[in-house]
Amino acid sequence: MSNPSAALLVVDVQETFAPSAALVDRIAALARRYPSVATIELHDETQVPFAAQVGWTPRTSDRCLVPVDRVFVKHGYLPPDAAIRHLAALKPAQVLVAGIQADTCVMAAGFRLFDAGLHPTLLSFAVRGSSADPDAAIARKLWVHHFRKVIDDPADLP
Repeated sequence: MSNPSAALLVVDVQETFAPSAALVDRIAALARRYPSVATIELHDETQVPFAAQVGWTPRTSDRCLVPVDRVFVKHGYLPPDAAIRHLAALKPAQVLVAGIQADTCVMAAGFRLFDAGLHPTLLSFAVRGSSADPDAAIARKLWVHHFRKVIDDPADLP
C-alpha cells in the first residue's frame, strides 16, 4: 500500500510487560488490517540508565508478541529514528497507536510522531496503562489535550 489512510504503531507489546491475551489479539487484528510497525524495549544501561535511575530494567532480549511488518528495538521511552523514518515513508494520513504503558511509552511515541509531522491517533481500546494509570484514563485525557485524536470504538477506524 503506497499511500495508506493509516499505519499502525504497536508500542512495546512484548513478554517483559505481560500483556493480556485479549490485548495481544486485539492489536494483532489491527496489524493484519494496516501497514504495521512495532517497537520493543530492550535494556542497555549504557544507552538509558534504567537501573541507576529507577531501579528496574526491561529485559536485554525479548520479542514482539504481535505479528507486524517491521520491529524496531528501542532503549528508553521514544521510538527510534529508524521507526519514525519508516512510518513517514509510508505517507499515512494518520498513525494509529496501540500498546503498553499508555501514560509513558505510548505517550512518548505520540510526541515523537507529532514532532516528525505525522498525525498520531490513540486507539484507547488497544492500550494498557501503567500501575500509575491502569485504565489509561489519564493518558487518554493527555492525548486529547496534546494531539486531539482518539478512537474509542473499533467501529470508528478508517
